[in-house]
Amino acid sequence: MVDIVCLGEPLLELSERPGDGGTWFLQGYGGDTSNCAIAAARQEAAVGYLTALGDDGFGRAFLDLWAAEGVDASAVALDRDAHTGVYFIRYRDGEHVFSYLRQGSAASRLGPDDLPLDYIRAARVLHVSGISQAISSKACDAVFAAMAAAREAGVTVSYDTNLRLKLWPLARARAVIHAAMREADIALPGLEDARRLTGLTDPDAVVDFYAGLGPRVVALKMGREGVLVAADGERVHWPAHPVAQVDAAGAGDAFDGAFLAGIVRGARPEAAARYANVAAALSTLGRGAVAPIPRRAAVEAALDGA
Repeated sequence: MVDIVCLGEPLLELSERPGDGGTWFLQGYGGDTSNCAIAAARQEAAVGYLTALGDDGFGRAFLDLWAAEGVDASAVALDRDAHTGVYFIRYRDGEHVFSYLRQGSAASRLGPDDLPLDYIRAARVLHVSGISQAISSKACDAVFAAMAAAREAGVTVSYDTNLRLKLWPLARARAVIHAAMREADIALPGLEDARRLTGLTDPDAVVDFYAGLGPRVVALKMGREGVLVAADGERVHWPAHPVAQVDAAGAGDAFDGAFLAGIVRGARPEAAARYANVAAALSTLGRGAVAPIPRRAAVEAALDGA
């Protein structure tokens, strides 16, 4: 039995590294909801992942990863007719340049009829994202079906906007994401995403907007400005935890996992956000989406020293 179930698409990461004689690529792991699941597991939450993988070496690498991280993958499907998604990272002038090989991936072919609904209903939290819905119409429908099953069973639904305009146009993203937010209990938007989706610029106005759609908790991730969390009629801003940042690519996912781990431990949203704020900062101290995600002991030590 798991407390948190994450649904989405994992992506094998190949990150550019210059070397003698040319450029080579370091294998890593990505995919926003998979990163979230690992982050929650490193905070000692009981976590499961739902997706479909290609029956290939990259897919088996993910099964090995989740087993090593303590993420339950017993409900993950293998698709012999599709591949596991891949993305490449190159660095140009200090910025990430992403390239994707994900069209037709196994995860994009996972539809509502493929979902293990009893697995979802037995959890305490279901976490999904805008990327989970953007990869295909079938995957979009699967997310809505998973959210409906969770709500019917009294399972808390968590949603991260994670807007990727390379995957779908803004008008469709806005319509789908805000429809999903109406079915969510916990909203985990990023400020940059929210500004594009809502047309609002002020963080308090953004929080008001998403709270108005229905979520009882809104944690607005603001990068170097920290997090603004609203719940139970109260609003708290936690400044960013100071670190010598190296790579912030997976910080939002690390926040999500650490925040949800705090919630299932019984922390109030403002306390869970403070904890997750520190976890997200620590996750920027190395390169790659997964390797730098901190474990619970490191987060607690940083909190004690703050």
